[in-house]
Amino acid sequence: MIYNKAVRDKIPELIKESGSTCNVKTLSNDEFLDALERKLVEEIKEYQQSKSIEELADIMEVIFRISNLKGTSVEKLEEIRKEKTNKRGAFEKNLFLIDTENN
Repeated sequence: MIYNKAVRDKIPELIKESGSTCNVKTLSNDEFLDALERKLVEEIKEYQQSKSIEELADIMEVIFRISNLKGTSVEKLEEIRKEKTNKRGAFEKNLFLIDTENN
């Protein structure tokens, strides 16, 4: 079966332990960033289908690595998230914007 996608570090080991073989290659950071951006879309689709908390954790793991590859720590990412929350709010009130009007 052909996958051509980013996988977690232990996946090749788990495949071998299951009695199968696999071919993997190590990508450059730029190549892996592209692959992870595709993986993020895949993980979001999986979450939308399953609504699983485990899929949310997968999304977070991909986001954390993308952040790292872009030179930002998880802590800095969290700091940015908090700053945006302070300036623009969070999503706690379940607000849904219908439309706006220019006055």
